[in-house]
Amino acid sequence: MGGDAAPDRPPHTAGPDGPWRGVPAFVAGTTALAGLGLAAGGTAGVLLATELAGTASVAGLPVALHLTGSAAGALLVSHQAARGHRGRGLALGMVLGALGALVVVLAAREGSLTWMLAGSVLLGTANSSLFLLRYTAAQAVPEGSRGRALGMVFLATALGAVISPLLLGPSGTVARGLGLPTLCGLYLVAFAAFGGSALLLAAACSPRTPVLGRAAGVLVSHVRPARGGIRLGTALREPAAVVALSALAGANFIMVGIMTITPVHLSGHGAGTGTVGSLVALHVIGMFAPAPLVGRLADRHGAVPVVLTGAVISLVACVLGGFSTGPTAMTTTHLVLAGLGWNFGVVGASTLLTQAVPGRLRPHVEGIGEATMGTAAVVVAPLVAALPGFWGYQLLGLCAVALTALALARLRRPATGSLPTTPRMPT
Repeated sequence: MGGDAAPDRPPHTAGPDGPWRGVPAFVAGTTALAGLGLAAGGTAGVLLATELAGTASVAGLPVALHLTGSAAGALLVSHQAARGHRGRGLALGMVLGALGALVVVLAAREGSLTWMLAGSVLLGTANSSLFLLRYTAAQAVPEGSRGRALGMVFLATALGAVISPLLLGPSGTVARGLGLPTLCGLYLVAFAAFGGSALLLAAACSPRTPVLGRAAGVLVSHVRPARGGIRLGTALREPAAVVALSALAGANFIMVGIMTITPVHLSGHGAGTGTVGSLVALHVIGMFAPAPLVGRLADRHGAVPVVLTGAVISLVACVLGGFSTGPTAMTTTHLVLAGLGWNFGVVGASTLLTQAVPGRLRPHVEGIGEATMGTAAVVVAPLVAALPGFWGYQLLGLCAVALTALALARLRRPATGSLPTTPRMPT
């Protein structure tokens, strides 16, 4: 390749000034803390919007705007990372998310739906930082261990995601004690969780900070743009990058689609809210808990087989969903498989993305990947909601087939699944 680019050297080989080996554990801890704020954008947002508007017809607006903010935030965070300030970008997303939570609390106190929706957009930027954190863990380890590092972060996300909705009652008590509406409680949790994560990331960006500052080699890098090097458009056209980005979008499209249909589908067959909640909890466990094992599979057998496995599992989940008739064993299997398919797809695609794109372009592509996931979620929710349950599941099944076909078509050569960190591409 032409130009004077510095070699794309992983930070773990950077010598005595390189990052500390505990970076993946630090990232996992920060992710778990930030994950405590996840329920504010979903559970509390839907309920609060309904309460402020006095009608359930607006229930989907906070979620849609939250996802929109997440997609936009991913591009903002990745832009900072591409300039050599990954930690600063991640911290900025968390700060904006904390600010969004505060705006929602003030809006709820004043009874303003408009400001509540505006705060939901800002809140979504913290989600983008939360999920982009996984790439920081992958960057800090050798290529053969990236899947396991990603899996560790996803497991930490599960801890926050499971605990977050359980705080609805206790946090509501605190909110009432402060003279605020009960549903503000989870937003107060989000403010503290996102704000605390931002402080941790800011501290980790400074080499002068004891212990945490040793992560600065990963969170702060000074990359000079190369003349005549690989362009972003060229990197995005690489088969492995196409499959990774498509798998990220496809996995989220199918999973969000299933979770849009399923609660209504179950309620229509007589399932109570407690039963629906329990089944959704099993789905969430399927989404995150197997991540360390899936990461090991990606490291050992390659990311591409993991992505393909995820597409097949998602297809089976869609078929079972179309024929489920209520809270049966088939429905339980369907929801667990839906979560598992998402896990295989996202962990496999994230691992493939770290292998398929040169390090200096990777932040841009990571942000594009998160933005495509958010966009897919925004598109699918109203689409499947307008279809009868059976046909919605069949549409999602067809998308899973298309995803598998794309992967097979773009990766005809077996060796493509284990690309080097810096693939050879035309300049």
